[in-house]
Amino acid sequence: MKKKELILEGLSCANCAVKIEEEIKKLEGANDVSINFVTKTLKVNVDDENKLKEIEKIVKEIEPDVKVYDKDKIQKSFQKKNELDDHENKFNKRDEISRLLYSLTIFIIAILVKEPFGLKLSLFIVSYIISGWKVLYRSFINIKKGLIFDENFLMSIATIGAFSIGQFAEAVGVMIFYEIGELLQALAVDNSRRSIKSLLEIRPDYANLLDDGRTYKVAPQEVSVGQLILVKPGERIPLDGVVIRGSTMVDTSALTGEPVPKTIKEGDEVLSGFVNLNGSITVKVEKEYSQSTYSKILEIVETTASKKARTEKIISKFARYYTPIVVFSAIALAILPPLVFGGPFKQWLYRALVFLVISCPCALVLSIPLGYFAGIGKLSKKGVLVKGGNYLETLKNLDTIIFDKTGTLTEGVFEVTEVKAYNGINNNELLKIAAYAESHSNHPIATSIKEYYNDNIDEKLIQEYQEIVGKGVRAKINGETVLVGNMDFMLENGVDIPTIEPNGTIVYVGINNIFAGYIKISDKIRPQTKDTINKLKELGIKKTVLLTGDNEETAKRVALELGVDEYYANLLPEDKVTLLERYLSDKPSVAFVGDGINDAPVLARSDVGIAMGGLGSDAAIEAADVVIMEDDISRIIDAINVSRKTINIIWQNIIFILAVKILFLILGALGLANMWGAVFADVGVSLLAVFNCMRILK
Repeated sequence: MKKKELILEGLSCANCAVKIEEEIKKLEGANDVSINFVTKTLKVNVDDENKLKEIEKIVKEIEPDVKVYDKDKIQKSFQKKNELDDHENKFNKRDEISRLLYSLTIFIIAILVKEPFGLKLSLFIVSYIISGWKVLYRSFINIKKGLIFDENFLMSIATIGAFSIGQFAEAVGVMIFYEIGELLQALAVDNSRRSIKSLLEIRPDYANLLDDGRTYKVAPQEVSVGQLILVKPGERIPLDGVVIRGSTMVDTSALTGEPVPKTIKEGDEVLSGFVNLNGSITVKVEKEYSQSTYSKILEIVETTASKKARTEKIISKFARYYTPIVVFSAIALAILPPLVFGGPFKQWLYRALVFLVISCPCALVLSIPLGYFAGIGKLSKKGVLVKGGNYLETLKNLDTIIFDKTGTLTEGVFEVTEVKAYNGINNNELLKIAAYAESHSNHPIATSIKEYYNDNIDEKLIQEYQEIVGKGVRAKINGETVLVGNMDFMLENGVDIPTIEPNGTIVYVGINNIFAGYIKISDKIRPQTKDTINKLKELGIKKTVLLTGDNEETAKRVALELGVDEYYANLLPEDKVTLLERYLSDKPSVAFVGDGINDAPVLARSDVGIAMGGLGSDAAIEAADVVIMEDDISRIIDAINVSRKTINIIWQNIIFILAVKILFLILGALGLANMWGAVFADVGVSLLAVFNCMRILK
């Protein structure tokens, strides 16, 4: 299967986007179909690229004005991509406005003309055709496909029905104002899209490729790993790499949300999306464009549409049944009362036409994905990546948050604070033996011991090495068996250890099963951690839990200092999963917060896994549902606040839209609403819902 991404230029109908997605899902050889209405992109896996022609045919049948582009082919030239963006932004507003102005002018003349009737009717018909030909054409195409519950078909039937009962002015006026409303809605959605996408606009448009002393402006996709690029002041860094010449200040806020510029010098790593503020730098490219930080972040944000929230799924299902129910109700309203009560058929037919005008669920289908995408875009600007609307919903309802200690609540930067040797060796010898034993380990504690030793390690002296996860290491060094690890590891191997006051993390050392001493390690609590825990409780988080592989005394000290409700110590990685399962069985909504590197199983099993320090860490980005780009635990507060604001606004829209539609259905059935009011209500509620979604960005 080949993964393809298509750009649907001109897609402005949310309900049509849903129909396109449903039709493509029926296509044999097309899987994992997902349309993101906000970004106008269609992602699909196809077994044959010829399927793309069938997909384009489906798109054209439902939305004839939409143009389909293969994103891969467009991005081969950044100039073509920019031209497409410019063309897409222009939209064809002028043509639409001109068409509707002509129609409106003729409509006004028709109203003013009293006699002869033939001229008046002709003017109404001309105005109707100018304003409504697109609606009529689409409805004709959809009838051939059997899509009779399409809004174009419903508007056609409603207005033609009004013509048939002599309501000429109302028929034409409703069509004109429906089309004006569609134009205003498209403009509002287009503006909203730009507002949301501007939060994510970290796309580097070009790279200055250095080759044989000359500089060439090329698309970032054309640069290979190992090549050199020049980044001038004011330019966005296009690819991940290492600075080999020059120094500067960079603005990292687009990725991290951190407003303070960062100093960069030779040897430092830079990431795509950073903005170079003052000095020119030469960068050696370390990752190709598709693997760069920018690409990964944008891919995460743009694929959020495939992970629909429960609310979105419910409303999508509701929308499929809402329109048929209203249409059949309209038919019943037109036929049954005249038959049962003997009322005038024309009167009841008119009321049924009001039903048809209000029967499209566009406002619901439009505002919900727009709301979720706005929330995700807002958080991305704050340096928090959320991988789907479903996780926003989970964040809003969090009940319990479980924290890993090291690197999450604490800085994860260990320092050796004490070395104490026993049984005939000195402190320097103990430190050297421990450093040799830990030489192949990447664990933060091992790193701190090696850094404190700060001397060369002779690999020839290390004959054997084994790392036991969650316990320690066993090595044979210069013929002697060395154990370095926690108390349980020592006891399991028959090493007797004396009582030691554990004011910090204790690493025990055994040589040939005899206790040789210990090394005390300390790890600082992050400055903002305590304040974050307190704010979480103020937000209504009922329980905070600390998990650690550290000893009981250290875990207790950290938990008491931070005000964490519960703590568990001496845990292996599998123990953390078991404990998480226990909390999940109580049916609260549970988040796990870790570093995303050693916590992958727990992150995956929790309702929402939150990884800290994702900037430059592919492991963290892959493992978690929510990625905090910087090591800033307070971003969890931002994530919860934005998620709550987003979900609240989405539900405001749902309730408001349904209330207005139900009200007009009742008024229409009672004869207290006309078609003018119905079309204004239908269009107006969509516009208000879009504007309400934009409050999320404030």
